[in-house]
Amino acid sequence: MKRVILPLIIFLSVLGPCRASKIFIPMDEKQKNHLKAYGIAYWVLRTYETEIDWLLNYRGGSFMMPVNQKFINELIIRGVSYDIISDGQANGILAEVASPDANMDNVKLQKAPKVAVYSPKTKQPWDDAVTLVMSYAEIPYEVVFDDDVLQTKLPEYDWLHLHHEDFTGQYGKFYQFREYPWYRAQKKEAEEIAAKWGYGKVSQMKLAVVKKIRDYVAGGGYMFAMCNATDTYDVALATQNTDIAESIYDGDGADPNAQQKLEFDKTFAFKGFSIITNPYEVEFSSIDNQDSERGVTENNDYFTLFQFSAKWDPVPTMLTQNHSTIIKGFMGQTTAFKKQYIKPEVVILAESRASNEARYIHSTFGKGFFTFYGGHDPEDYRHHINEEPTDLNLHPNSAGYRLILNNILFPAAKKKKLKT
Repeated sequence: MKRVILPLIIFLSVLGPCRASKIFIPMDEKQKNHLKAYGIAYWVLRTYETEIDWLLNYRGGSFMMPVNQKFINELIIRGVSYDIISDGQANGILAEVASPDANMDNVKLQKAPKVAVYSPKTKQPWDDAVTLVMSYAEIPYEVVFDDDVLQTKLPEYDWLHLHHEDFTGQYGKFYQFREYPWYRAQKKEAEEIAAKWGYGKVSQMKLAVVKKIRDYVAGGGYMFAMCNATDTYDVALATQNTDIAESIYDGDGADPNAQQKLEFDKTFAFKGFSIITNPYEVEFSSIDNQDSERGVTENNDYFTLFQFSAKWDPVPTMLTQNHSTIIKGFMGQTTAFKKQYIKPEVVILAESRASNEARYIHSTFGKGFFTFYGGHDPEDYRHHINEEPTDLNLHPNSAGYRLILNNILFPAAKKKKLKT
């Protein structure tokens, strides 16, 4: 009997690993570190060019990839939960996802996108949620700024994030901080770049940057913006033929008829809004749902993700993958978007019904895509200037930060699937 059992044990020990053909990374409540799971997916795509299954709406948008000991080692090092499953189990999952009755789908991730962050070279007195989460998830990125954009370098990248930025040439409307070293440094940097490129005003140089970014998206690029980079981008497009900067910013006054000259046909997401030219008011336009108008507090500030048809609307479905459909709110210089100013073709991905606002929106522009996400830091309700950065080791399962990472993986999806 012993002669029979020993070879059988050896045979089964060899057969087991052979039959275990997939690594399954759950993205529901069973996942210990959702944020680093995205980093694993990016690392596999970038380092090994291995195709990954992104199982939309299946257990929070889980990932599945071939078994590889190097992948397993990295999962263990980064503290990401995973299971080794057999061919039969993997096929069963794929069959469940493919069922016509299931609001699920399988998207193939094929190539790691090359990522750029638009951010000034001077030190800023605030942090950026996107660079924080990419660093934590170990997703590499490159920093570009006005010189790089004006030199037409954006087509080198697949995905572009617009850092907390004022594209109107009003220096964030932070005139009250004009004596601070960081304000002076940023103003000096912007003026030097404008002069270098032959522009008489920073607002003119920023408009040229905005148009380069517009052309990048129209040509097939993916653009993601948060906080006031969202509304100032569209304000700059709408005011490209009028002056909205008061004399304290550029030496001459704003056009008193600027409101009547707004060109909403040139904007990405917003229409019908009013501009705010008061240099002592930090708001740029009526797009942002301001604190005094929202009627919520930190204790009851939440927004809800919409659910989309995975098989018919794969793009918004990808962008809303999460283990929770209710996300705690967070503020920023631009916190949320009033619905009456959103163009009808723009898809609202998440809303706060209590304050009748959109928090997360997406649409196409030309051959490309853009996504706007209101607020500054998903895990810091009211982020202040010079406040310490958020420690994401304390928030490895942040549902708010997951929305950012969905956008980073989105360009890796098989292009044929995106067009369906």
